[in-house]
Amino acid sequence: MSRKSGIKGIFRLFSAEAYKGSKNYIRTQKIYEVVRTVLYFGISLSLFAAGYITTGNRLNLLTVVAVLGCLPASKSAVNMIMFLRCKGLGREAAAQIAPCEGDLFCLYDMAFTSYSRTFEVGHMAVKGNTVCGYSEKKDFPEREFQTHLEPIMKADSHKNVTVKIFTDLEKYKERLMQLQALETEADNTEGIVRTLKSVVL
Repeated sequence: MSRKSGIKGIFRLFSAEAYKGSKNYIRTQKIYEVVRTVLYFGISLSLFAAGYITTGNRLNLLTVVAVLGCLPASKSAVNMIMFLRCKGLGREAAAQIAPCEGDLFCLYDMAFTSYSRTFEVGHMAVKGNTVCGYSEKKDFPEREFQTHLEPIMKADSHKNVTVKIFTDLEKYKERLMQLQALETEADNTEGIVRTLKSVVL
């Protein structure tokens, strides 16, 4: 195994495979992004220092490499800031929701980004063409979120998808119980889940 692939493997392991929609995804990803950003900038700084120490000035090849290394480091810093702003689903809410999941396909810590804002949905359940979610933000802009998702669903050929976001935990738990009795096709569920995962942080 090459050194480069070994480093990538460590990152995947550290980020708990960082698969979107998993429990505590935001919490895990925050740590991953911080460590990766510090490492990237650390490498660039080390290269710059090594070049300066060995040549006595900044005009050397290692300085160029260090500057180029700041590009992925800066991109990582942007991702880090985005994740640090997200909170993820609280432990108490997660504990109350878990018994209501049944055989539903559920997703955690879903942060959807648009040009104007980030929509944080702590928990989502998908069954057929029905998507419902729970946000701990009482002022969650549901209508704006629905407008944001509509063209994304259509682009992936998902028709007649209904999206409902709850801010009342008790009502959301009731809806989860109702969804379990809904008869749907599994293919629809899997397709919509893939689409949702593809457009979140």
